[in-house]
Amino acid sequence: QVRLVESGGGLAQAGGSLRLSCQSSGSLFRSNPVGWYRQAPGKQREFVASVTATNNTNYSVYVKGRVTISRGNTKNTANLQMKNLKHGDTAVYYCYIEWSTVVWGEGNQVNVSK
Repeated sequence: QVRLVESGGGLAQAGGSLRLSCQSSGSLFRSNPVGWYRQAPGKQREFVASVTATNNTNYSVYVKGRVTISRGNTKNTANLQMKNLKHGDTAVYYCYIEWSTVVWGEGNQVNVSK
């Protein structure tokens, strides 16, 4: 079974930057839709960003202009570049990749100081 592992999270100051990566144990093709969700304490999991099969990008209104999603520069890697971080960005970030079904990672914590 394919597994996804997120990395790159941790502590950041408000206004800082982080780069999250989503690496797959399986093959990642250019046509595989990929994306990110996040879940803050006491909140529902919400959409962050995605890349479609045709390489179109979509962003949540909460992060638009501050994040960039890409399919990565290495094999089996998708990235989420975040800048101008806000305390409200504090959450566990989950990546997903679509094959015949949607596969989710186990999550990576991002903490932004207030």
